[in-house]
Amino acid sequence: MTPLDKNSETKNMILATALDMVKKEGFESMTIRKIAARSNTNISLVNYYFGSKDQLISEVMKILLSGFHECFKVLEDAALPPKERLKSFLLQYASVIQEHPELLSRILTMGDRLFPSQYEYGSFMQASGFHLIHEVLREITHERQPEALMTMMMHIFGAVFMPILMKPILETGAGLHIAPLEQQIDILFERYFLND
Repeated sequence: MTPLDKNSETKNMILATALDMVKKEGFESMTIRKIAARSNTNISLVNYYFGSKDQLISEVMKILLSGFHECFKVLEDAALPPKERLKSFLLQYASVIQEHPELLSRILTMGDRLFPSQYEYGSFMQASGFHLIHEVLREITHERQPEALMTMMMHIFGAVFMPILMKPILETGAGLHIAPLEQQIDILFERYFLND
């Protein structure tokens, strides 16, 4: 193994360890010391490859956020009716959130302190994602006003993704049963797109 391969392997091992920690324990429990210990490296190597905990978190978030990019492809599938495209998109997007709930929690609780990967995702959403969602909503509702389309998108995102975040509290703490996600989306669409 060449030194370059060894360096790449060590960096990837540190990154994989950090990703695993985030998935199992969340961002708040992640420390450079823990990552070094669990990846069988040392603090100096973690800092060498990533510079800081924030930069390492940014790299982890870049990996997690990349899962969202694939979801948008279904919105371009003209063979599907627009409501089906939107539903399929929401189900795929929600599955990424369910797989990585700590990511959404982290983004929501960060306030104005953003990592570079969040800017990249924001740029992607601005360049492609919002446009694709708006186009599907325009097909469904015939709405043309950008502000109205953005508001509709926020309504739908809130209605679909808030229950995912609240489910553990509502089911465990309050003893409520939350309907399966597909059923939630069907109910939302029946009521939200009344005239369509």
